[in-house]
Amino acid sequence: MKTLDDFNFKDKKALIRVDFNVPLDAQFNVTDDTRIAAAKPTIIKILEDGGSCILMSHLGRPKGVQEELSLKHIQKNVEQIIGVETIFVPDCVGDEAQKASNNLEPGKILLLENLRFHKEEEAGDKEFAEKLSKLGDIYVNDAFGTAHRAHASTAIIAQFFPEKKCFGYLLAQEIESINKVMESGEKPVLAVLGGAKVSSKITIIENILDKVDHLIIGGGMTFTFIKAQGGSVGDSICEDDKMELALEILKKAKERNVKVHLPVDVVAADAFKNDANTQIVRVTNIPNGWQGLDAGPETIKNFHEVVMQSKTILWNGPLGVFEMENFANGTIELGNSIAEATKKGAFSLVGGGDSVAAVKQFGFEDKVSYVSTGGGAMLESLEGKTLPGIAAILE
Repeated sequence: MKTLDDFNFKDKKALIRVDFNVPLDAQFNVTDDTRIAAAKPTIIKILEDGGSCILMSHLGRPKGVQEELSLKHIQKNVEQIIGVETIFVPDCVGDEAQKASNNLEPGKILLLENLRFHKEEEAGDKEFAEKLSKLGDIYVNDAFGTAHRAHASTAIIAQFFPEKKCFGYLLAQEIESINKVMESGEKPVLAVLGGAKVSSKITIIENILDKVDHLIIGGGMTFTFIKAQGGSVGDSICEDDKMELALEILKKAKERNVKVHLPVDVVAADAFKNDANTQIVRVTNIPNGWQGLDAGPETIKNFHEVVMQSKTILWNGPLGVFEMENFANGTIELGNSIAEATKKGAFSLVGGGDSVAAVKQFGFEDKVSYVSTGGGAMLESLEGKTLPGIAAILE
């Protein structure tokens, strides 16, 4: 696996695929700059070697050129975070981009316009990838968030740098963290899967059963498993057409000696709103007209014990509707347990949209080993798929 440390970038132009797909408010201010900050170590290494950086990214899902999705809006954020003057060029290919690249001096940064303003980017167009490739000497992929897409700038471009391509620090760390969970993790290995639907996690569950010792199932998925086993789930979210599959998963887990831990009690509410009436009930006995919206106290205690005996922990998905304050306790307490286990030496990886949002919201970012930056890419890695953006560098 070639990384930045395999190259000296002195007098070289590094063409870096970053993931600067950051949220903007109505005034085009960046509201969360985590992804820009995540690319900083890669950029700094190249500049300190005496090289220059050409940054390419997408932003949003534009239909053609859309002023509100221009990367010029984030230029000042890049300058502030990296601490280096950043030149913006209003296209990513063509004469103007080529000229800006030719004139780029060592120690400087060039930010290209939104890749997706060209439909060829998402189409994985080879000619477009070749035009991009002419802007740099060495290709660096540091965008885990788009590594699962076979786009021109992630998967196709690498072929124009047969000997001069590598992973940036961020992408290398993502790959290593997932490998730690899936391949080389110290046992016992625990996967915590939450979220609303079994259907969105089936392939992950099937792929990780051979790799884990414990599986905690929480969140809305719980009720499909409970109902499949004959429990009453009231008005809780439930995928009736996935009940057989849930039983199949439990059977496979048993065959592989994987201990599955389901909630035993829940905080039930009489409506899907923060100020609903609540009661704590057994998960198998939720009254009609009530729905489970968070893990109950006994469940939290049980899950804590499982987390504390684990040496490698994957957390994907919340235990309740954490966006509502009154149903966030289960997710917060799980975060506290994982933070405590991490402090005692466990390796913990958090990934997938909602769990990352929860970790940030409740201040666990610095208390776990690694927070993945890629939602879909992370999930596809856990499903055992080879991601095109990663394969392209390894080829």
